[in-house]
Amino acid sequence: MRLHAKTAVAVLIGLPALAGIMEPQSLGAGSEHAEAAPRISVDASRRGEPVSKYIYGQFIEHLGRCIYGGIWAEMLEDRKFYFPITAQYAPYKRLEDTEFPVVGASPWEIIGAADSVTMVKEDAFVGEQTPQLAPGSGIRQKDLGLVKGKQYVGYLWLKPANEGTSVEVSLRWGEGPEAAQVTSISTGRNRYRQYDFQFISAADTTKGMLEIRVAGGPCLVGTVSLMPADNVDGMRADTLALLKELDSPVYRWPGGNFVSGYQWRDGIGPRDRRPPRKNPAWTGVEHNDFGLDEFITFCRLLESEPLVVVNSGLGQVASAVEELQYANDAADAPIGRLRAAGGHPEPYGVKWWGIGNEMYGKWQLGYMSLEEYVKKHNVFAEAMRAQDPSIKLVAVGAVGPWSEGMMRNCADHMDLISEHFYCKEQPDLVEHVRQIPDRVRQKAEAHRDYRRRFDSLSGKDIDIALDEWNYWYSPHLYGELGTRYFLQDALGIAAGLNEMIRQSDIFFMANYAQTVNVIGSIKTTKTDAALATTGLALALYRGRFGSVPLAVESNSPLDVAAALTADGKAVTIAVVNPTEERLRVPLEVKGIELAGGGRLWQIAGSDRMAYNAPGEKPQVVIEELPVRSASASLSLAPCSVSLYRLSVK
Repeated sequence: MRLHAKTAVAVLIGLPALAGIMEPQSLGAGSEHAEAAPRISVDASRRGEPVSKYIYGQFIEHLGRCIYGGIWAEMLEDRKFYFPITAQYAPYKRLEDTEFPVVGASPWEIIGAADSVTMVKEDAFVGEQTPQLAPGSGIRQKDLGLVKGKQYVGYLWLKPANEGTSVEVSLRWGEGPEAAQVTSISTGRNRYRQYDFQFISAADTTKGMLEIRVAGGPCLVGTVSLMPADNVDGMRADTLALLKELDSPVYRWPGGNFVSGYQWRDGIGPRDRRPPRKNPAWTGVEHNDFGLDEFITFCRLLESEPLVVVNSGLGQVASAVEELQYANDAADAPIGRLRAAGGHPEPYGVKWWGIGNEMYGKWQLGYMSLEEYVKKHNVFAEAMRAQDPSIKLVAVGAVGPWSEGMMRNCADHMDLISEHFYCKEQPDLVEHVRQIPDRVRQKAEAHRDYRRRFDSLSGKDIDIALDEWNYWYSPHLYGELGTRYFLQDALGIAAGLNEMIRQSDIFFMANYAQTVNVIGSIKTTKTDAALATTGLALALYRGRFGSVPLAVESNSPLDVAAALTADGKAVTIAVVNPTEERLRVPLEVKGIELAGGGRLWQIAGSDRMAYNAPGEKPQVVIEELPVRSASASLSLAPCSVSLYRLSVK
């Protein structure tokens, strides 16, 4: 841990095993951070508890364009017709001046007379209503992103009134007959049936259209789907490729505020028959196309572990137990049969389970007092552990009276306790960066205090799951909560990881929120995806940083962490330089002998507000450079994260 910057002396950057040797400090404040010449000393004889891989976790929620429009490859909005199609075509209700407005009414426009499309309830295919198209009419959806030469696949469910009714489906990328591809469908008997189609776009556009036209008799349109042909089990291939670069070991899902109104059974079974719902916590429609089965597929594609959060807000314990049974029971068990019937005979073996989200907040569906929630949490925990004793449970925490009450009364009913925080922008770069490690350290200090004070924690090791953490500011450019991140944010996220590494004995898990678009480390447009600056920092540490923390002495304004690799063949030193000056910093390494040479990975730039945007040349990258010999100093670029890996004899 570190002394305040005013002391202007070398300080120990906190190792949990050495906690209490020195008082903690922040990165420094204002002009104070320039008082002493920076230096770094690493002592390999003083080692901390190994860093948990789970601090590189991620969190995804059914909010904005995180899943739909980010991870999930479906291109159509409201494909199950939750909103009635009317003559008043005005689909967008929020963020209308952005590229990704929020749909608040039907995105389907009538082709033909205003009364040629009616919403039918008595023979609805899914949900409460299905559109019926009169002969000679149709519907279209606009604003689709298409790539020249790319193939698109889809299908629709149709029920004609008369056998042999003709339906035309076309993908359009411009005006005129030459700017579209058309598929003609001759329908069968008077029942719902799925019809497939595929197209290849001949142009790039963000204003593509899918049109459905009917001739020869009225026809019900049950659901419609359109995806790029390169989708992977329904996921966007470009997003998946970037997610693999993040290499997160665990994903938390489905919320977040969303979970307190979510009924998990809505998201299982045949996808086209799952009912569309109003998103219970956020805007727009929950299509229920991405449910528990899809989440497990997602995790397996990424070789990550699932952390499933159950609904302890408006939900009841019986539903949570059944969700656990669905995930983990054998195929011949009563609930396990549902999973097997959907094509998943082998149990999922989900180990990590969260009981609720932010139940201390009045914004949360099902919010209740601490006294009430302590009882509810314990009932959930006992029932779920009785069903599957092997699971690990994450409880809802919030430093202060809520976490104190949970630790006093629920310590026997949890394995980890959740904490959350978000930070805003600060005008001073050092102040902006230091917010994150300061908040991380505050959480650690509070929980160490609980361990000292509460008899309920005697003999227990209940670590922190920081399962939501990030910056949260700037305009919503990528849909609801779709903020942009800058180089200055990458520095803060790196400093936050440094602090978790320094507090490795008490931080077991962290889940960066919310991975894609929504305050996320990946940003997507309709046709492209890119790692945001914060994603670069997360990927760099996950792929390159060591696992055995070492004691480090340094001074403000630098934020430094060091660790040996698991095989002991290299020492990694991560340094955040939150100044606009290039620094040459003296380095001392004690307790091991460097072999000479290594590698440097660097995230840097002259503009703290540099950012990456999908489809554009990145302004911020990870640069890899050789280190030719063991040096008595480290070179640190302005406004940078530098991760050195130096070989050990």
